[in-house]
Parts: sequence; C-alpha cells; structure tokens
Amino acid sequence: MKFILIFFSLFSVSLFATPFIHPICQNDLDSIPILQNGRVKPLKVHALESIKHLTGKTTFLNLKATQIFCLLSLSMGPKKYEELDKLSTPIDHVETQKLLATIGNHPEVTLKELSEKGDLIRSTYRGIKEDNSYKKDLSKLMQKIQLYQDITSGNNWTVAELSNDHIVWPPFYQFFTSQKIQTLRERNSEMSMPQVLHQGLLESKNDYIKISGDKYLLELTYINAHLVEFALSTTLLALLILIIIPRKLFGLSLTAITLFIQLSIVTCRVLISGRAPVTNMYETVLFSGFGALLISTIIAIIRKEKRYVIVGLCYNFCTLMMLIFADGMLNGSIGPLVPVLRDNFWLSTHVTCVILSYGALGLSWMMSNYVLVLKRLGKIENKDQLYFSDLIYTCLKVGTTLLALGVILGGVWADYSWGRFWGWDPKETWSLIVLCIYMAILHGKSTSWIPPYRFIPLTSGAFMSVMMAWFGVNYILATGLHSYGFSEGGAIFLLSFFILQISLLAWSAKAFKQTQLAH
Repeated sequence: MKFILIFFSLFSVSLFATPFIHPICQNDLDSIPILQNGRVKPLKVHALESIKHLTGKTTFLNLKATQIFCLLSLSMGPKKYEELDKLSTPIDHVETQKLLATIGNHPEVTLKELSEKGDLIRSTYRGIKEDNSYKKDLSKLMQKIQLYQDITSGNNWTVAELSNDHIVWPPFYQFFTSQKIQTLRERNSEMSMPQVLHQGLLESKNDYIKISGDKYLLELTYINAHLVEFALSTTLLALLILIIIPRKLFGLSLTAITLFIQLSIVTCRVLISGRAPVTNMYETVLFSGFGALLISTIIAIIRKEKRYVIVGLCYNFCTLMMLIFADGMLNGSIGPLVPVLRDNFWLSTHVTCVILSYGALGLSWMMSNYVLVLKRLGKIENKDQLYFSDLIYTCLKVGTTLLALGVILGGVWADYSWGRFWGWDPKETWSLIVLCIYMAILHGKSTSWIPPYRFIPLTSGAFMSVMMAWFGVNYILATGLHSYGFSEGGAIFLLSFFILQISLLAWSAKAFKQTQLAH
C-alpha cells in the first residue's frame, strides 16, 4: 500500500508547477458507478453521504463532495488542494472536547488530527464501562476515523472493471494499478497519471453500462433534482394562496402539483431501492406527509371543504421541513434491507397502513391545535367548534381504521417472520396503546361519553401517543425486535414536542373550562 501511494505521488510532483483544472475535479465523475453496501449507485451519492458524515457539510472551499472524496482517495494533488488537510469534524460532547483539547465556541478537530489520535480515542472508549453518551460519542468518532482512513487509502469504494464479459469490482487502490490503467498510460504517454485515471474511470462507466445498463443513474437524477425542496416551495405557496385568495382553483392546482412532485419522490425511491419507501425514519416522515396531503385532498373533495386541504398542506409542510433541516435525526440514504424487511408484500401493506394512519391522525392533531388557539383567543363560537369537531372526527375515523388494519397485518407478519402473532415488543405495545386511545376517543364521541368541549383537547393530546410510538420507541427506548428502525438524535426533538404540546393544552385549558361551565 505504501508503495502504491509513493508511486502515485511521484506523478503529482510534475503537476505542482502548472495551473490546470484537476481531472478529478470534473463533474462527469459524479456518474461513475460504484458497488457499495450491496447495490450499485453513482459515485456522487456515496461521496455526499461520506463527506456529510465526516464533516457535517457537503462542500469545502470551492470543491463539491465528489471532488473532495476523489482527492482524498488519491491522497495527492496540486498544492492548492493540500488544504484538504484542514477538513474538520465538529466535536459536540463536552468530555470529548476535553479529551481532544478542542474547547471553544465552535469546537472542531481536523480529520487528519482525529485520525492521528485514533489510539487515544480507542483506549479511552475501552476504559468506559458504562454505556453513556460519552462512550457513544467516542464510538461515532471511531467510525469517522475508520471511514476517513478507508477513503484516504483508496479502499472505501469499488470501481467497475470488465473481465471476460463480466463486471468485477476491485477497490479503487487496485483499480489504478490495474492492467486497464497501465494500458491507457502506455497508449497516452503525453497524459498525466491523474488524467489517465480520469479516462479509466469514464471507460469503466461505459463498460458497466454496456453490460448492466444505466438504471443506476436514476439515483443521480433524483439527487440532482432536489425534489424535496421543490415540494416544500409548492406546499408553502399553495397554502398561502388557499388562505389569501378566495378562489380555490389556484391553490388546488398547486396542491395537485405538490402531490405529483411527492409522488415522483416516492416513485424514484421505489425504483432505486426496489421496495416500498417506508423502511427508515426519513422515509416514514416523507410518506406520512404525502399520505396526509393525499387523504386530506380526497376528504376535501368528498366533503367539499377546503379546510382539509389547508390542514393537509400544513402537516406536509412540517414533514418536509424535517426532511430538509433535521438531517442529523433523519438519514435520507437508501441502504440495504435487513432480512425481516425483505418481504415486499408485508412491507407494502403493514408499514404503509401504519404510516398512512399517522398522517390521518396528524391531520386531526393539527386541526385540533388550530381550534385550541382560536378558542383561547376568543376567535371561535361554540357552533363553529362543533363544526370543527365533525371535521376532526372524520380524520379520526380514517386514521383509526388504517391503524387497526396496520396492527392486524403486523401481527400476521410477525407470525410469518417470528412464529408468534403478538409478543409485547415495545413497537407492538405502543401501536396497541395508540389504537386503544383513539378507539376510546371515537367511542366516547359517538356515545356522548366525551362532551364536545373535551373532545378537541383529548384529540390534540392523543397525538403524543402517536409520536411516542413513531419516534419515541426508535429514538428513546431503542429496544425490541424492531431494531432495524432505531436511530439517534431525536430525543431532544421529541421532548421539545411534548413540552410544546402540553404547554398549548395548559394555555388553552381556561377557555375550555369556561365552555364546560356554560354547559
């Protein structure tokens, strides 16, 4: 390995004196196919994920993620790119800051320095017996060190190479010493080694496309289209138009465009992954927003009530904001499935029903909170409150029906996968708790056991159980057989949600108490 790096670096010496655009910095390398985590994807996708994981950003100076990734893989380049040694990663935990001596307003450490302190981090990690936040932070740093070392050694990604009419996938460091590169070097003696390597990568792309086709490029198109950002823009515009302009046509047209954009997002992820787009937290949030807007639009057409569309757009706006700005909590990467999820029939029925139910129940939550605010501000009469209760009741019926269907299908899938219909797994238990809560509210509403002035606050507060089943089990409990969905970074978000929701209920309680006394 050292010989290879020394050999390759010798060719860079002759390049230092002459200004030029480094071949590795050209955008056509974005579409190079690589094999990563069991599937073929464009180099840009892997580079974005890797650089974002290492630094929290996707650019550095004037370089994009693919350019940074390739230059790190080469461990060489013109002098102006020696500044890649300044690539840094944030250090958030206080104890880790003390360990690495990076205390400050914005504590960071360069990846090069972090790699050099790998032994210190590993020994400190092994010395911590308790599984606390400090140990988890050190574990993340060790993962970053491993990734950085894999990239800089050229061992992190594989390149397509044609061998006897078949595609093989040698690591990058083997590829640039392969027969293909040597042949190109002999054939184009006037070209520098980086230029030869660039040409070799493009030829590997053409070889792969000839044998396997260019389906993998759909993911590059999806990444470059920024469809989530477009959907957020059209959602906000449709919402403003529906509120400000009395005519519904413009707002409903933009809503239809938003649905089409999000359907395109869902379709792209299905075609790229070959499965239903509901296998991680990012996808469930995405599908929940899309499902809520679709359900609200259908109900609005049936009931001829545009308030449903407005609430659907509000909920969808919240989910899209999370997808864009909560990237530390939601990871949009398309990864391989664990074995239990590889049955697409159950994945496409059980999980889809549950997430659609969350979307419908989310509509009831947003509409209930809207009424709570209006009631507290004295902007709504009792007859209007009864009308809104009827609108909320419709959303509850749809959401509870879908949730019940999802829970039953989940039990059948559990029997098929684990040999038992029910096992009181935390995810199963909380799904049942949510179903029982909403069935009780529905029953109380239909039998007048729950009076109108209590129905809306109860519906508003009930959504906290949904958030616990949806986010809490994954981010806080993180135990049970549903471990494939567990993530980190959402505990603060969930705690903030609970505090805000409880505060809203407490703030509006006075107005509903007056309604109770009036009855």
